[in-house]
Amino acid sequence: MMNRLSTNVQLGKRIEYLRRLRNWSQEDLSLESRVNKNYICDLENGRRNPSLMILSRLARALRISLQTLFQGIE
Repeated sequence: MMNRLSTNVQLGKRIEYLRRLRNWSQEDLSLESRVNKNYICDLENGRRNPSLMILSRLARALRISLQTLFQGIE
């Protein structure tokens, strides 16, 4: 059986990647998205299962679509 990363871990890595592309800190993303910085940290480390509302806020802050946010996640 393949050892695939969980969806939450893949999503967290994707969010971190997109955040770093903008040279933003977690605090920058927190301020732009109105999502708590500690929540973003947990999210990037795969410890959260975010709601659609949270994902929408993050995508809007990063100026991308939800489709782009999920690109490459299996």
